[in-house]
Amino acid sequence: QVQLVESGGGLVQAGGSLRLSCAASGRTFRNYAMGWFRQAPGKEREFVAAISSSGGSTYYADSVQGRFTISRGNAKNTVYTVYLQMNSLKPEDTAVYYCAAGSTIVGVRQRAIDYWGKGTLVTVSS
Repeated sequence: QVQLVESGGGLVQAGGSLRLSCAASGRTFRNYAMGWFRQAPGKEREFVAAISSSGGSTYYADSVQGRFTISRGNAKNTVYTVYLQMNSLKPEDTAVYYCAAGSTIVGVRQRAIDYWGKGTLVTVSS
């Protein structure tokens, strides 16, 4: 059974930091590009960041460039982990953050997604 499970969301003040984690299991996710998307209330889901299967390439949305960092952790017992380090958070970063997996980093960036997580809520207070 394929699962992408996000964790690490919560309430933080503006200027603070959070680290989101995504635990991916059920497939050989080392062969997948991974990404993060977010959806704020009343808005469409938008791309945030993506990382290639090797971890050697990353893409970021302009709105988070320089503040967020996506990375891949080491696999443990066939569970692959992807992180999103979020610094200098702003109220406009408030959203449900979703982990995603796709065949290529370009595909993930273009929303060609094979698997989605259920999301974790991040709330940034002013």
